[in-house]
Amino acid sequence: MKWLNKKYYPKYLLGLYVALFLWSGIQPKDYHVWLLEIIGVIFLIAVYIFFYKKIRFSGVTNAWFFIAASLITIGAHYSFPNVPVFENLQGTFGVERNDFDKLGHVVQGILPVLISWEVLVKNRVVKNFYWINFLSLNIALSVSAFYELFEWLFILVLGDNSYTYDVLGTQGYIWDAQTDMLCALIGAVLTILIGRRHLLKTINQFREKSPY
Repeated sequence: MKWLNKKYYPKYLLGLYVALFLWSGIQPKDYHVWLLEIIGVIFLIAVYIFFYKKIRFSGVTNAWFFIAASLITIGAHYSFPNVPVFENLQGTFGVERNDFDKLGHVVQGILPVLISWEVLVKNRVVKNFYWINFLSLNIALSVSAFYELFEWLFILVLGDNSYTYDVLGTQGYIWDAQTDMLCALIGAVLTILIGRRHLLKTINQFREKSPY
């Protein structure tokens, strides 16, 4: 994975994303839906810029920023309930809904954990490995809960109709908010379990450069 840390790597990802963004803006399902979904990408860019000078994110975190932004951008083009690949899966497995948005919510659990790791370690907020993971998990769940509250407010303002159906991708599922948060929890827990070595490496590298 050393190639992920090369200096040109963030620019490479940026170039790929710009190409995807341009494609997404060409005849999307609905330009109003597209604009509202792209707000999510703008938020990610704002987070990245805010931390850019303070924290140089690792190649792994940069990659997941790219994946998160790409999923939102693809969903913006087709609208989340109509992404073709997952429509095909509906027919293949006989499921009632297009679950592309659930994939996005898994990533919604992964990325906050990765960001939290780097912020907590590099800003010397917490030293203990287990406290870093505990706080990162709670931050990921807070992000997911905040997003669900935003969706609820969105429906209160615009009503539960075909327009909000396309923007939010709830697809009439009464447990949509709860399963969205469950997907984020799964993503966060998997990141903590699978990414143990990555976190330890980040802690050790930072301690070598600037010990506590």
